[in-house]
Amino acid sequence: MTDVANLWSYLATTPLIWLTTTILAYLLADGMARRLGYPPWANPVLLSVLVIAPVLWLTRTDYTTYFEGAQFIHFLLGPATVALALPLWDNRDTIRTSVAPIVLALLVGSIVASGSAILLARAFGLPPEVLLSLAPKSTTAPVALGISEAVGGLPALTAVLVILTGIIGAVTVTPLMNLLGITDWRARGFAVGVAAHGIGTARAFQVNPVAGAYAGIAMALNALLTSLIVPFLVRWLI
Repeated sequence: MTDVANLWSYLATTPLIWLTTTILAYLLADGMARRLGYPPWANPVLLSVLVIAPVLWLTRTDYTTYFEGAQFIHFLLGPATVALALPLWDNRDTIRTSVAPIVLALLVGSIVASGSAILLARAFGLPPEVLLSLAPKSTTAPVALGISEAVGGLPALTAVLVILTGIIGAVTVTPLMNLLGITDWRARGFAVGVAAHGIGTARAFQVNPVAGAYAGIAMALNALLTSLIVPFLVRWLI
């Protein structure tokens, strides 16, 4: 038992163990979701969190140690975000004919996503640093962390809020759109891309390729717009 404990103490401090754990957890979660037919509640990211969290708790591993091991995946979010320019280019003809509704939906969605979070947090009396961390929650993680740090928020808290926002959006978007009777895949995809960034976009691609393309467009545009409007909203509302 002493040898096993010593071995684990050594492995737990190496980056490879947590990178491997993250990849294996996601592969397991995605396999489970695929076997279930990708229902809204079986989101691979949510299932991965449910797998990794008990492991971290049982091994008494703090988040900083885990992140040092899994930060390569976090690094890949940057190039993945830049790659979202591809759906914009591929759908440039459609976008050109729908500029007005796209811009209007983007403005309303971005302002409501950030402004409502700030106002609700104020209504519940949350500390200023929490309000600042909440503001960029609906944009993709690399952008959200940069915004949070720039306005005085807590990037670690913002990371958690971004993930929660994406999971909630991905789980609820399909039943919500069905309930509202919205059948246009462009509208469905754009809505989830603005509200639930990358996790919602991944869900949109699972449901319909057109919805996925428009979710990617919305996610990319929302990342740009959120970085511009959040500093103004923070000054005005806080």
